Amino acid sequence: MPHPYRRLDKDQAAVLLVDHQAGLLSLVRDIEPDKFRNNVLAVADLAAYFKLPTILTTSFENGPNGPLMPELKEKFPHAPYIARPGNINAWDNPDFVAAVKASGRRQLIIAGVVTEVCVAFPALSAIEEGFEVFVVTDASGTFDAITRQAAWDRMSHPGAQLMNWFGVACELHRDWRNDVQGLATLLSNHLPDYRNLMTSYAALTTPAR
Repeated sequence: MPHPYRRLDKDQAAVLLVDHQAGLLSLVRDIEPDKFRNNVLAVADLAAYFKLPTILTTSFENGPNGPLMPELKEKFPHAPYIARPGNINAWDNPDFVAAVKASGRRQLIIAGVVTEVCVAFPALSAIEEGFEVFVVTDASGTFDAITRQAAWDRMSHPGAQLMNWFGVACELHRDWRNDVQGLATLLSNHLPDYRNLMTSYAALTTPAR
């Protein structure tokens, strides 16, 4: 049965950044490392721009999974930060679930490493509890394209919506007239081609002196 189109709403959405840890990042092979890092930071920037409640979590960070990306801690110094002692599925950790529910949001934008575990497990668990889940595909990474596709299929069948960070930003923004410069800056900071587009636009629209 097809699922209805449910739009992201900045007043209903929260962002969950799951296990973007140094050790786990080394496992990501389905997206180039520099591009992947840029995409994760783009999600962080859009979360800050739209003032979305953001929850950070790590798994077994004192072990081989390693510490969280430092940029995420710096971006969200006051966000809930759940260092799970061993739970593989973040939804198995009561503190994480409590933080999600305390946000008061029913739409969850999830990105993490690796896709078939750290993203899929909490995504499926959240859907089971009635949340709307939006997976940021290009800010979630894994071993290869085969593994990624299997994870996408598993999440999308029960209703998770698969999006990239650019789509998330545009759907949250709704209308360019809400803040042309703000959205353009967000996009330009993470897409060189878009920066070129805006440079061209500025040249065409700036009055000649």
